[in-house]
Amino acid sequence: MTDFIRTERHDRVQVIRIDRPERKNALTHAMYTGLADALVDAESDAAIRCSLITGSADCFTAGNDLKDFAEGLPGEFESTPVGRFLFALANAGKPVVAAVNGPAVGIGTTMLLHCDLVFAGTNTRFQMPFANLGLCPEGASSLLLPQWLGRARASELLMLGSPFDAEQADRLGLLNCICAPDNTESEALAACQQLASQPPAAIRATKALLNRPNREAIRETLLAEGKLFGERLKSAEASEAFTAFQEKRKPDFSRFD
Repeated sequence: MTDFIRTERHDRVQVIRIDRPERKNALTHAMYTGLADALVDAESDAAIRCSLITGSADCFTAGNDLKDFAEGLPGEFESTPVGRFLFALANAGKPVVAAVNGPAVGIGTTMLLHCDLVFAGTNTRFQMPFANLGLCPEGASSLLLPQWLGRARASELLMLGSPFDAEQADRLGLLNCICAPDNTESEALAACQQLASQPPAAIRATKALLNRPNREAIRETLLAEGKLFGERLKSAEASEAFTAFQEKRKPDFSRFD
């Protein structure tokens, strides 16, 4: 387990904490491995009935560490660290709950589409700036967002990539509860403990039925998005976006067709 991904036990609940505050919890390949391992361990541990993914009262995650991802993805998507995490999350048989505060950028938003319950602080700012960075959607967001929100709103969020707050996310049906930032984790943990106290097989069966209609489509979409995402990471557009980010300037895409 990487130092930046910590796990804790609260009775039958596993808390998976993203803990890299000096970089706004930006996710590296090693951190994705830690997240994936924690979810896989929870599935095989009968003592765990629910997992909670969280960050801090100030930040969930600023998304991918651009320095770590600038060199592309190491291998076929499903076996890459980020691919392992997304498939572990999408295929989790036990409930997964999220407690989100502050920046929830890129995968910090799309991973929530696979969580069973989502609690967000009033200070949360969601954003999916994939196109702005010369990339493409991931996390099966290109499938799930049009299904849930309609094509027009999904296009707005994925193509314009503008940030939106917890109230807007709630209106879009992406949240279960808006909380005071200092209470987000405790309220989410209370929901986890309630889930953990219920009949475990019945909870797993309910989750499986909720996921059943989209299971194969999610797998196909994750693979298609992952392949294209890896290609886009090596594109000239992404290189310009990443360089501009490092140089703290606005990217210039005027020379691209």
